[in-house]
Order: sequence, then structure tokens, then C-alpha cells
Amino acid sequence: MSIAEQGSDNSFFSEFIDDYFAESEEHLTILRRGLLALESFVNKPQIERALLDEIFRSFHSLKGISGMVGVREAEQLAHEMESYLRALRHDQATLSEEGMEGLMAGTKMLEQVISAKREQKPPPDIASVIAQIESTIPNDAHAAPRPSSPGGEASAAEAPRASDEAPAAREEGSDSRIWRFEFIPSTELSARGINVNTVRARLQELGELRNGAPRVMPGGGIAFEFIVASQADEPTLAALREGGLTCEPYEEPPAIPDAKEADRKEAGDLRPEAASVAPAIAPSNVVRVSLGRLDELMRMVGELVISRARLEGTLKNAEREMPATRWRALQETNLMIERQLRDLREGVMRVRMVPVAEIFERMRFVVRDLAREYRKKVNLDLSGQETEIDKLLIERMMDPLLHLVRNAISHGLETPSEREAIGKRAEGTISLRAFTAAERVVIEVEDDGRGIDFAKVADRAREMGLIADKAKLDTEALLDLICSPGFSTRDEADRASGRGVGMAVVKNTVLGLGGEFTLDSEVGRGTRFTIQLPITLAIADALIVSTGGQKFAVPQSSVREVMEIDPSSVTALEEYELIQYRGGALPIVRLARLFDIEEKYERVFHAFVIGSGLNVAGIAVDRIIGHQEIVVRAINDPLIQVAGISGATELGDGQVVLILDAAALIKLPAPGTGLRSTVSG
Repeated sequence: MSIAEQGSDNSFFSEFIDDYFAESEEHLTILRRGLLALESFVNKPQIERALLDEIFRSFHSLKGISGMVGVREAEQLAHEMESYLRALRHDQATLSEEGMEGLMAGTKMLEQVISAKREQKPPPDIASVIAQIESTIPNDAHAAPRPSSPGGEASAAEAPRASDEAPAAREEGSDSRIWRFEFIPSTELSARGINVNTVRARLQELGELRNGAPRVMPGGGIAFEFIVASQADEPTLAALREGGLTCEPYEEPPAIPDAKEADRKEAGDLRPEAASVAPAIAPSNVVRVSLGRLDELMRMVGELVISRARLEGTLKNAEREMPATRWRALQETNLMIERQLRDLREGVMRVRMVPVAEIFERMRFVVRDLAREYRKKVNLDLSGQETEIDKLLIERMMDPLLHLVRNAISHGLETPSEREAIGKRAEGTISLRAFTAAERVVIEVEDDGRGIDFAKVADRAREMGLIADKAKLDTEALLDLICSPGFSTRDEADRASGRGVGMAVVKNTVLGLGGEFTLDSEVGRGTRFTIQLPITLAIADALIVSTGGQKFAVPQSSVREVMEIDPSSVTALEEYELIQYRGGALPIVRLARLFDIEEKYERVFHAFVIGSGLNVAGIAVDRIIGHQEIVVRAINDPLIQVAGISGATELGDGQVVLILDAAALIKLPAPGTGLRSTVSG
């Protein structure tokens, strides 16, 4: 059992390993970007030194932190790739196709190993990837010792002494001494705010933190051991001892000169004359916060929003019962609280926002692999990477976007010979775009390939009994078909696309997040999938509407405009109701009829316009009550989910109202409306 496994139930270790996952992801992001840039130097005599050093340092850091938490597979993988990069840095090897493939394969395997650790699953077999990387390393480049293999005899407690990174007892030409610190977490220390992270930060301020590793004590607890080069005096060390640390001088036999020189360069010091100078520790202005804590903070802001709405209602009722001057003073205070609460809400939302580049950049690896597998030439065009969206949405949209990109390569783009035969460039283009529109984020995945053949899809659907023999397809019906579970135009599944299940998941995920999913395709020209998502899910601005005596909330981001309608301007055409709208006709849908609510006819009524393109409709209601911030409570129980309803919220008077789902409303069939049911319905 590894150290990480033995200590998995320890709260201190859990906090430590969360930092490992976050830091690993940062290094993997650097590596994905760096390796794609490095590929342009294959079989060239010179490699850009800054790029090579950046990649080397990330592998070196991954090796170190993986060793500290006992993820030996990741440590060994990083070490092997580090060895190959060292050979490149010392001109002992040339970057070859085989070497580049080994680095790519090793990085993907690193991701799998770290992901398995996070999900507490058995690690994947790394033997074949290790062998692939080792075959590219010259024999004379294995100077530095390798980390012990998984399940080996070496323990974490021995790591600082056995590692090729361990320092000498005293720096040559420097007054720094090498100290060994030990920290044993306890409940008492934790109550004082002292944990492994605060200890590590203090030691970094004390001097140069050379190494660190956890070890399991005989009683089953965990101790952390740190090696630090410092000029600290005795009073400083005594203060550290009072903070739960023990320290003693650290001695080690002289290191092998070649390995010592290699380690000096591994640490990032590329100037020999700087060997005796301890690097300055730059202060960090970044704090890692778990998404769960941000969710809790957003929940509390939501409760404040509801409380302020109650205050608003109370003030309206009290207006007649108090002097005007006193009521105005209270109203001014209420408005000030409203502004401050809105600022707080926006501040919390900004903390949760991350750029979509977090998922866009990962697509480069996917495109590279699949282009090689299908022997296609693909250019990936990214734009709008700085567009920000809620972190939760980023995590939920990772798999859907991966599937759309895979489909674009396997289904959409033609082979180079096919493209040239029809007058296209041999290299196909996949475009990933992101931008904001009002309070929504729009993500587009577009290819310039063969497009979707409506006739072929219709024939396949008829074979499967999904549509009638004479039914015709429009773009919306086509999207419903290709997103039907089990629908696929391919007879055999492959690695990139299977049996139609993927597209169903894409659509369900988008709709489950309160978004819209649309398709635009032209045979021979290409296909574009468009995803519209709310910027955040927790708190939203909404219109409060009333029909048949019942109130509903409509997210403001879904509403194009609001209008007042005179019943005499409505034209009845068979089962449709239409009004003139911007030089055309707008179908009117009565909300009361959609939900079978008793209608209360008025001299005039109101409507809010929703939808886009050809799918636009006016949803008719008795009146628009006003605008209000709402806290969105999603309805996740499938037994009580209703089409056209996305959730519920509480108003200031304590009344619970349902939140309308605009994207679903426009598809609901209802008597006397211009809405039509979907093909699959």
C-alpha cells in the first residue's frame, strides 16, 4: 500500500493532495501548450531553449510533487520524460518523431494516472509508455538516479536522502545551512491555523525549500519532512519549534558531480555563476478555493437576495402606515442595500468565472490525435478564448465539446484527396468560437467539411421507424433526430463516434444547464453547432409575469422584448394566432393554454418574445408584473419535471413560483397555437 493510500482518511493529507491535483493541472496545461509548440522543432538541429526549459521544469515539478504524495506512476513517467528532455538540453539527442510521440503519449498517460488517483481508481499500466520513452533516450543520458517503481522498497521517508536532488550540509561559498524539519499535524495545531500548507509557506520564507515528503509513522499517522537551506538564527528556529516543527542539521555524503550539475539545471538555474545564490521566493497573489466553498458562498448570497426581496415587500406594505419622511429614509436604505447586494453578487460570480480557454486548449491534443488516426489534415482555429463562464458550466461542458470536435473530424471533414477532388484545400478547418450575448455565453463548433445530408438522415430514420415515410425534415427536426439515443448513420462504431449516444448526451447536457442547442448545415459547405448557455446558474434577473391568476418567472436573458397587444390585432389562421411583427408575422402562444390554466381575458394583454432565427414566438400573458432578481432552484427529480419548467424560486412575499424554460416552451404542442411537436415526439 502506498503512502497516499495509507493516509487517504487523514484530513490533513486530503487537504494536501487537493493541492497536488490543482498544481498538477496547472503543469499539464503548460505541457499541452508547450508540446504542441515543440512539435515544430522535430528533426531540426536547434530547439528554442526557453520553450524546452519551460517543458522541462513542468515535468521536473510534476515528478517532485508526485513523489511527495506517493503517486509513483506519475513520478516515474515524469522522470523518464525529464531524462529525454535532459538529453535534448545537453545536445545528447535530436528531437525525433519517435521522441515527440513518446512525450505526447507520456503526457496523456500522466493525465490518466492523476485522474485515476483523483477518482480513487487503480492506476493504468504505464509499462508500454515507459518502454516507448526509454527507447528514445541515449544510453549515456541516464546519469541521474530514477525514482523507485510503484510497489518498490524505497519509502517516502528515504526520499530526501536517496534523491538526486538532496543538498550538501552547507552551501559552498554561502552562510546557508541545511536543516531537516519535521511537522506532525494534530487537531490542536489545526485549531491554531497551523497545517502542512502554512508550514510549507513559512519554510519557503525562511530560505530555499529543497525537498519535502510525507511518511507514515508507526501508529498510522502522517509526518511531513522538509529539507531547507537557510541562514536562519537560533531565535527564528526556536519560534518554529513552538509552531509544531522539529528541526536538526541535515548531513549527506557528497553527491556525484554530474548528477549535482544536472540537478542544479533541473531546478531552473541555468547560470553556473548563480549556483551559490539562493533564489528569491516571489510572493503569490493567488489563492486556491474549492468549488464547493464557492457554491456555499453563492447559496448565502442567494439567501440575501430573497431576504432583500422580502424587505422590499414589507416596505411597500408599510408605506401607508408611516410618515412620508421616515418611509423615504427607509426606501433609500433599501436601495443602497440593493446596490451593495448586486455588487456582492457580481463579485462572487466573477470569482467563479474562468475563461473558456480552459477547455479550448485541450482540444488541440484531441484534434492532433484524431487527425493522425483518420489521416486527415486539420487546422484548429480558436477565437474568444478569453470569454468567461461559470466554473461549473466549464466542467459540465467538457465532454459535450469533446464529442462535437470528434464528430467534426470523423464525420464532418473529408480526407485530403476527397477535398482536393472537389476543389477544397487539402487541410480542413474546425473553428471553436466563444462570445457573450446579453447574459448568455455562445459557443460554436464549426467545420468546413461535407455537411449533413438531410436525405440520408431521413432514410436512416425511416429504417429505424423514427419518422413517417412522407415526413420532411427541417433543421430543427434534423437536430432532434441525430440527438435521438441510438441514432447513427454509421453501421460500425469507431473510437471517435459510436452509436448516436454521444449526441443525445450533448443535447441533454446543454438543455439541463438551461441552454439552447441549434444546428446549421449545408451539404458540401460544412456544419455549425451552436450552444447558448447562461453565464451562471445560481442567481438571475427575471421578469415576473402573471396569467390566469398564477405567477411565473422568466429569465431575462431569454427574453428579446416585451410588447402590449390589442386583441383586435391578432389574426387567426387555422390553428395559429399571428400578429404583424417587424415586417413579418409572429406566432402568439397563450401561456395559459400551454399549462391548461383558466384564461382571464382582458381588454389588452402582454407578450414576451423568445427564440431566435425562424423559431421565434410571443408568449402571451395577462400582465408583466415587474423585474426581480431570483435565486434559481433547479428541479432535478425526474418524477416531477415538466416540459417548459426549468425550476422554481421564492419571491419576497414568500410565494414560490415556477421558472419558465424558454427553449422548451417554443417546442411545446398546444391546441390553438402555432407550435408544433417535435419529429421524435
